[in-house]
Amino acid sequence: MTDSVVTRFAPSPTGFLHIGGARTALFNWLYAKKHGGKMLLRIEDTDRERSTEAAIGAILDGLKWLELGWDDDVIYQFSRAARHREIAEQLLAEGKAYRCYATAEELTAMREKARAEGRTRLYDGLWRDRDPASAPSDVKPTIRLRAPQTGETVIEDQVQGRVVWQNENLDDLVLLRGDGNPTYMLAVVVDDHDMGVTHVIRGDDHLINAARQKQIYDAMGWVLPNMSHIPLIHGPDGSKLSKRHGALGVDAYRAMGYLPAALRNYLVRLGWSHGDQEIFSTEEMIAAFDLATVGRAAARFDFAKLENLNGHYIRHADDQSLVRMFEDVLDHVPGRSELKAKLNDTTRAQLLKAMPSLKERAKTLIELIDGAYFIFADRPLELDPKAAALLTPENRKLIGQLHSALANVESWSAANAEAALRAFAEENSLKLGAVAQPLRAALTGRSTSPGIFEVLDVLGRQESLGRLMDQAKDQATT
Repeated sequence: MTDSVVTRFAPSPTGFLHIGGARTALFNWLYAKKHGGKMLLRIEDTDRERSTEAAIGAILDGLKWLELGWDDDVIYQFSRAARHREIAEQLLAEGKAYRCYATAEELTAMREKARAEGRTRLYDGLWRDRDPASAPSDVKPTIRLRAPQTGETVIEDQVQGRVVWQNENLDDLVLLRGDGNPTYMLAVVVDDHDMGVTHVIRGDDHLINAARQKQIYDAMGWVLPNMSHIPLIHGPDGSKLSKRHGALGVDAYRAMGYLPAALRNYLVRLGWSHGDQEIFSTEEMIAAFDLATVGRAAARFDFAKLENLNGHYIRHADDQSLVRMFEDVLDHVPGRSELKAKLNDTTRAQLLKAMPSLKERAKTLIELIDGAYFIFADRPLELDPKAAALLTPENRKLIGQLHSALANVESWSAANAEAALRAFAEENSLKLGAVAQPLRAALTGRSTSPGIFEVLDVLGRQESLGRLMDQAKDQATT
């Protein structure tokens, strides 16, 4: 073992990178960064039927998007099967494992009997001490660990504390299946040992696995890594996290318009706390993170909290980077390809100009996109019902007058447009609101938008006057 910290994130590629997996990766990444160590990535693809290339791609993309970079090359567990078999054979040769010829029917009967008697040890040791010479010729044997039958197996867990199992309740676990394929339990131990992993940080649903894996470490005479089993994430109602709560892939949060920094900040606070601090920069997170302050109770996922946090990150983001994120998220949101096609130097510049106002109102990038719709709208504008109701024949006539007033503005800016509109309202004994609402409807097709003077500034003289003429013409033709 080296002195430096080595953590690992080891997802199974049977689906997307879910939110619980993302938090596990984050905790491993933070711990490694804090201690100047490495976080390795291992894809546990031994389940060949359920592992897919698409899932591997989604996991790698999700980690990259969250900016949780790993060290060294990705390790694929299945490619190491020969090494796993070698260890099983070594344990067999040393008398620390044995061949088991129990049939499927015998194993089922054993399990049923154990359960009926309320025992957790399901395998009765049928072949533990039996002479292999009496083995049936038509059964391909498994290789089982000769686990201790008395005493205790103990894990000193940094989150769960001291956890103790009575050995009499633990099975002689299978190391190698009858088809020669290594089991997950064996593969994990061999890989962690060979990769020099010093700290295993994973969900507490793996706690029982820790007991079984420790027995393999002990049999091999290897040093057990430092263990931390972090609580799972539950829904707001305290039940196991499901899709209705937010148990989605990281790619789904990306498509919903969350920022990677906001999601990282939200995830770090799920189960870990640092006083009352809620907002953390990456540097603060690394400096403050400590496994000792991870709670044992399940964390509760709260969409409203995530949304508020995301809004904070959007408001404090640099405008230029928000334009880039705006563009990036369009690739991940269904039905937004039309908008992507409208991005050019002109619309990007308009978007950048509108960003200070847009980001104040948005909690997600999707809301930012919705707020910026007026920049990309095709002429003549499609009016929503509220905007259509505002553009009465009387107000369309007003739009024609406003067009004339604004056409006289020589140097186009928000301030000059505002001055012209205020002068017009005063001359015609109108309140500014009576002018602004129909003007907003004519310029944006909606009844809500950023400030009307900003809208005029962002659209520019030609587009603004053109849109007003469209609506005034409608009046002339009706």
